[in-house]
Amino acid sequence: MIRLSGLKLPLDHPAEAMPVAICDRLALEPHELRGHSVVRRGNDARRKNAIQLVYTVDIDVVDEAAVLDRFAADHDVRPTPDTTYRFVTHAPQGWQGKRPVVIGAGPCGLFAGLILAQMGFRPIILDRGKVVRERTRDTWGLWRRGELNPDSNVQFGEGGAGTFSDGKLYCRVKDPRFLGRKVLEEFVAAGAPDDILWEAHPHIGTFRLVSMVESMRRQIESLGGEYRWQHRVDDLLLERQGDGTQQLRGVVLQDGSVIESDHVVLAVGHSARPTFEMLYARGVHMEAKPFSIGVRIEHPQSWIDRARYGACAGHPDLGAAAYSLSHHCANGRTVYSFCMCPGGRVVAATSEEGRVVTNGMSQYSRAEFNANSGLVVAIDPERDYPGGPLAGIDFQRHWESLAYVAGGASYHAPGQRAGDFLAGRPSTALGSVTPSYQPGVTPTDLSRCLPDFVIEAFREALPVFGRQLANYDHPDAVMTGVETRTSSPLRITRGKDFQSLTVAGLYPAGEGAGYAGGILSAAIDGIKVAEAVAGAVMAGAR
Repeated sequence: MIRLSGLKLPLDHPAEAMPVAICDRLALEPHELRGHSVVRRGNDARRKNAIQLVYTVDIDVVDEAAVLDRFAADHDVRPTPDTTYRFVTHAPQGWQGKRPVVIGAGPCGLFAGLILAQMGFRPIILDRGKVVRERTRDTWGLWRRGELNPDSNVQFGEGGAGTFSDGKLYCRVKDPRFLGRKVLEEFVAAGAPDDILWEAHPHIGTFRLVSMVESMRRQIESLGGEYRWQHRVDDLLLERQGDGTQQLRGVVLQDGSVIESDHVVLAVGHSARPTFEMLYARGVHMEAKPFSIGVRIEHPQSWIDRARYGACAGHPDLGAAAYSLSHHCANGRTVYSFCMCPGGRVVAATSEEGRVVTNGMSQYSRAEFNANSGLVVAIDPERDYPGGPLAGIDFQRHWESLAYVAGGASYHAPGQRAGDFLAGRPSTALGSVTPSYQPGVTPTDLSRCLPDFVIEAFREALPVFGRQLANYDHPDAVMTGVETRTSSPLRITRGKDFQSLTVAGLYPAGEGAGYAGGILSAAIDGIKVAEAVAGAVMAGAR
């Protein structure tokens, strides 16, 4: 098979246009093309009056070698890669060794647990939160009634933070082994729509993610894995070796009980602040890392559709339009859009009492009225929060607490019209754009809960973005604060064997450890760490 990339066809092209375009592109006679299948579909909307669909296709031709030789210098014509996932090892039949433990049931922990279970290692998966449907009820408790459960919310519980998101399934990490394909195939097997296998920017949405993680949990349990909910890890069981290094021998739970294990995957997510503090106190090496801070900005989805697609807005092959914006400001800061959610809503995402945090989510249909994205400023430890590995957590908490007060100390979020923000005046009312955040938005002045350098950068960037995307800086666009959990504020450093630099047997993984940024990259990292654990278990058994 040959993989052909960058094949462009107009919107509404007939099915028979595809083989004709393939033959034209590769100078083939029709009889030389035996078949084709779509691998990926995106779009090129740079010319709104001539939007094109862009395909990657696998093709079967009569003389594959001749075609490849003829296009040897063309990077868009290559042999189809083998994307089959192959397990690195399997536990012996009837294996009864000490079971690996996975802390966290988000995308990283889910795939670490799944791969370990599929290899026969019967993992124990711990999570401080609840099963996904109970967790959903607790999350709605905050959104509808302003009642926060610190252990069961947008951040904690089955499915992790990715469950209450747009369910984006694309990332920019290098993936030479096509582990992302393994992730997508497992999702489809668990009930995801199969278009995630070929859409250029696949997504699932919250409602579908709920049933999928339940299906994957059942698979893990059927393979001998075990989940334990509302089991928060409060300490590590460590053994000092003769050379002074520390070896992990188990974890200590909130109730004081111990689970013994020599191999523990730490997949806790970016908001497990007490866990980070415990790990630091126990000598686990970590370092501060950059993240970003800002707001969520909302516009009617119809504005974004028209700005991106012109007269083609609403076309079923285009769907709800997304955007990606970035601007380097005169004050040395970079403002950019983050985690854009077409046809979605802004959600309350705090996990700590007395603080307000925003995030965005969409359903699979992306059919709600507003588009939203993070509007954030990149920040750096040395410049903005010096003081050690945990300083970023203190920085986040400071602004989240101010946002809570600015919103009225009721989990309402502080909000401001873009026009008022640019004019430097507080909002006393909102305009034509209705904010989606629940339990509610309090019109105010966002300068009360964001650093001065962020306010300055936003005031420069908004008009620039308005010139790039019509109505982005519309006076009635709603800015809702604060967005602080863009990524983990620290990295729990690990070696080439995926183990902590200072605690053998501890495998930092995923977004919380600083090695991923989203559902797909976290799941890929979970697979890699699971393979490392399996290899270490088998090496120790020899």
